[in-house]
Amino acid sequence: MSLSESLSDDVTSPSQTLGPLYGFALMFEGSEKMLERDDPAAIELVGRVTDAGGPVAWPEAMVEVWNGELWARGRTDEAGEFHFVIRKPGPEHTTDAEPLAPYLNVMVFARGLLKHAYTRLYFPDESAANAGDPVLALVDDDLRHSLIAQADGERLRFDVCLQGPEETVFFEY
Repeated sequence: MSLSESLSDDVTSPSQTLGPLYGFALMFEGSEKMLERDDPAAIELVGRVTDAGGPVAWPEAMVEVWNGELWARGRTDEAGEFHFVIRKPGPEHTTDAEPLAPYLNVMVFARGLLKHAYTRLYFPDESAANAGDPVLALVDDDLRHSLIAQADGERLRFDVCLQGPEETVFFEY
């Protein structure tokens, strides 16, 4: 009998960085908020992490969003959903002084990923800035939608698909 045959599906390896190893210790009260909900600049962000098999639920996934001093971390729930209170970042420029559209970096930690998955969230109300963003311009036209959050009533929705036909565009970091 090989080692892999003797291990059940319930055994966690060190490369599965969330699970019971330490993911629970990375959360703290308020880690999902960049600012308080009652702040006039506060935006509620919801999303879902999925892969080809469906939702990636806690303790299988954790998501971080950041840009500069703005930062938040949250876990997915039993449906693979995450919830943040964010603020849209201010204007930025490349080193060549080209304007960048407002964005948040998004990093997904998930069981089975040996390296974190990095992507970006662009804002749907910034269509002119998004059209001129030099990083977004590197992405094929038919895939850009996976990087732009969707207005969902008073909040934003940004779903992340790790694999499959609706896979989100990911970047090397």
